[in-house]
Amino acid sequence: MSRLITPALVALDADLGADASSVVAALAGRVADAGRASSADALAADVMAREATSATGLPGGIAIPHCRSEAVTEATLAFARLEPRADFGAPDGGADLVFLIAAPAGGDSDHLKLLSTLARALVRSEFTDALRAASSDDEVVALVEDVVSPQPVATPAAEGAAEAATSAPAAPAAEGSPVRIVAVTACPTGIAHTYMAADSLVQAGERAGIDLQVETQGSSGARPLSSATIAGADAVIFATDVGVKDASRFAGKPVIVSGVKRAINEPDTMVSEAVAAAADPSAKRVDGVAAAQADESSSHQGIGLKLRQWLLTGVSYMIPFVAAGGLLIALGFLLAGYDITGEGNKIALENTIFNLPAAGDHALFGSALATYFGALLFSLGAWAFGFLVPALAGYIAYAIADRPGIAPGFVMGFLANQIGAGFLGGIVGGILAGLIAHQIAKQEAPRWLAGLMPVVIIPLVTTLVSGLLMLMVLGKPIADFSAGLTDKLNGMTGGSLILLGVILGAMMGFDLGGPVNKAAYVFATTGLTADAIAAGGAEVKIMAAVMIAGMVPPLAMALSTAVRSTLYTEAEKENGKAAWLLGAAFISEGAIPFAAADPLRVIPSMMLGSATAGAISMGAGVTLAAPHGGIFVLFAVDHVLWFLVALVVGTLVSAASVTLLKSLRTEKDSSEFEHVYTRVPVDA
Repeated sequence: MSRLITPALVALDADLGADASSVVAALAGRVADAGRASSADALAADVMAREATSATGLPGGIAIPHCRSEAVTEATLAFARLEPRADFGAPDGGADLVFLIAAPAGGDSDHLKLLSTLARALVRSEFTDALRAASSDDEVVALVEDVVSPQPVATPAAEGAAEAATSAPAAPAAEGSPVRIVAVTACPTGIAHTYMAADSLVQAGERAGIDLQVETQGSSGARPLSSATIAGADAVIFATDVGVKDASRFAGKPVIVSGVKRAINEPDTMVSEAVAAAADPSAKRVDGVAAAQADESSSHQGIGLKLRQWLLTGVSYMIPFVAAGGLLIALGFLLAGYDITGEGNKIALENTIFNLPAAGDHALFGSALATYFGALLFSLGAWAFGFLVPALAGYIAYAIADRPGIAPGFVMGFLANQIGAGFLGGIVGGILAGLIAHQIAKQEAPRWLAGLMPVVIIPLVTTLVSGLLMLMVLGKPIADFSAGLTDKLNGMTGGSLILLGVILGAMMGFDLGGPVNKAAYVFATTGLTADAIAAGGAEVKIMAAVMIAGMVPPLAMALSTAVRSTLYTEAEKENGKAAWLLGAAFISEGAIPFAAADPLRVIPSMMLGSATAGAISMGAGVTLAAPHGGIFVLFAVDHVLWFLVALVVGTLVSAASVTLLKSLRTEKDSSEFEHVYTRVPVDA
């Protein structure tokens, strides 16, 4: 196994910029130069996408930006000791010690364990003090390797003793004995924060004299807490940014819930809260299988936030079906022509490569072979689209009720398709199934029935009740509303269609990957069905307008930094270079560093250009059969010339606007300086 870090991956007392994006870009460049990543820009983009979900700055001047990335070819650590510090979002200021943890998308467990070991070491002051005192790159490498070096293999006897210590039943706590707490930590990537939070809680438990054991649900794996340990616990801490796996094991325990970073920043407070909850009969408790809802209610989240989280969970699982289906259908049209919709399924099922169908009127090169393969691709895409609404509904129900909600949710999604209720019916059916499953799961069941509850009783009763409600009460009104909405969209022409493009474009340019941007994107993707693609209706026009509008902000910032580089810092100019590719690939987040640094000038400018692009796209009737990809899916675009015109004009409008606003600010600052300077006495 190769070394995780080498002297070439270390930068001591370096000025890499004042913000996270510039430091990440510099470290990603070192990783790529060392031959450990195929693209520095792609790695930096993946790291910043992870950074956007939760800042990686920690108290004490530490930052651990990290990600899994397809661009990473070998698990790698890059380290920078910064002078001056850079802002990574820590509550106590900038970071001077920065570790970039880059893991391959399919990283092996051995490397992931070593990366996790490093993250855990960062909560120890003696390690960070040694890093600050290091005088050479080689010394830093030696310090890190001392931390991540694999431990000697335990003897069988030692392993047996450890196993016994982990799985031995915990005796009930005697009166006056220390409180027993169990905890679960988990973060989206499962590399760094998961393990740092675990160690912080354990150390806080030791300081408080508490028996605290942690289950880390991360990438490098961990032995789950034994049932006896959980049974003997007085309270549980869930410090997670993702759902707790098998949360039903903790049912009935007093629970303290937070994001994973709070366990790193405030472990003593969380332990104190858990001790208080253990002695409070009215404390919030884990709700059986539906741990996600316990998390949310204990955090006092409103119904609006819960609803958004449920919907986004469903959408996140649905998007792969949209992406795969849309691209396959578009490729089918490219090979066989748009009229393949009528005969595609029949050709796919009845013909073979040795029994080719007649060439279609619009097949590529008039080829029977192109017609056959086009029919295959179209059919595969259409069948993939058939799972779109069931997946949406199924995973909405999963977000509400955990695994018992999946089957009823999928059934409600299929039912919505059958009665013509579409994605709106899928959303309603998924929420209905999830809520019913959640309520049933909360009921106490006799011991003899408890084992059947999650796999038989809850899915059966939930499917029956929610299905009857959909068929007898809710389905028909939703289907009528869905049909009316579709007719309204397809009936839009002229000004109304252009206005819709303006609104969706402005939404895409507003928060650059945030909730408003995602709302517009979800609106577009949920309408992207096989029938809509075949008909070329308003839905595929909306998809085109949304994608073009989302490409504008990073491209505009890239253009502005190239045209008026004097208005930007060195770090921003480097971000501008990366933004060309990000914008071309429809990654709106490429403009986030600029918006964060100067929101009052950047955001309105981005909204203006994106709205312009959306309006042009809608007005010109541009259609798009793919939900992602930017210029790399031009084959799925109808009216390619107008697609490019809308993109170029929108980019020029945003770039001109932001450049003008920044220029006015610079001139104003300069004039104010000169005015003040002339008032200073000569002998001052």
